Amino acid sequence: MAFGPNALFNPQFSSLAVFRSRGGGNYHAMQLSLRKAFGSGLQFDFDYTWSKSIDLGSTRETDGRVISQIVNPWSPGQMRSVSDYDATHVISAFWVAELPFGRGKRFGGNMSRLTDALVGGWQISGIWRYSSGLPAYLDNGGFWATNWNVEGPGTHIAPTLTGTTKNSTTGGPNMFPNPDAAFATFDLTMPGESGSRNPVRGDGFFNIDMGLSKRFTMPYSEKHSIQVRAEAFNISNSVSFDVNQSSLSLGSQGSFGKYNGTLNTPRVFQFGARYEF
Repeated sequence: MAFGPNALFNPQFSSLAVFRSRGGGNYHAMQLSLRKAFGSGLQFDFDYTWSKSIDLGSTRETDGRVISQIVNPWSPGQMRSVSDYDATHVISAFWVAELPFGRGKRFGGNMSRLTDALVGGWQISGIWRYSSGLPAYLDNGGFWATNWNVEGPGTHIAPTLTGTTKNSTTGGPNMFPNPDAAFATFDLTMPGESGSRNPVRGDGFFNIDMGLSKRFTMPYSEKHSIQVRAEAFNISNSVSFDVNQSSLSLGSQGSFGKYNGTLNTPRVFQFGARYEF
């Protein structure tokens, strides 16, 4: 076997990816929860998380099984940045409220069974979810500066102004108010460097689901009832764009920052009925 300056690499490979336990990360958070159930049929849950997650490579759970690779194996610390799934603020809440009308309730507690079948048994519920902006990966534009197999991100050289613009110069929604100015804040990565991982953030997640239900107690037995439900998902029909489905490449200035997909789905209604005994 001949030894020389390239003895570390087998000549038949142009690239060779391997697994090593060199990953490292940190997660710190403040978590608050507030829960309350009232005897009147009202209950709610409110949760808030303020956190920061840092690592050398990661992927969001919604993106499936994606492997993060180190651009420069001799200096893996160059990839240290906020995690792909990092969200500074995450808020979620749900509530269930039985309307105080009907037999045994605050209003109309002595009404007849027939009237109660129409007025009583109503319930409103809802779920609210919000997260702050998610990190965005910016492609180096088709230039393999350090690692032929892993292109790596471009290099962030100046502050970038972000903010979703619905009708930008690139056509359609964009994560930058001024795509050309944002493009100028990045440069190609130089040999030996790994670029800037997750340097900017796009949209976060926002969604409200609501439900309205009515329970009809059967006149022949209080143990038998029919429940009808109407539910709306994303009732405000709000749109949150997905940074992982955006044009963020230094090789595509004309479409730089353009969103091509969303984090949530359009408003959906569904209806159902259930007989209980």
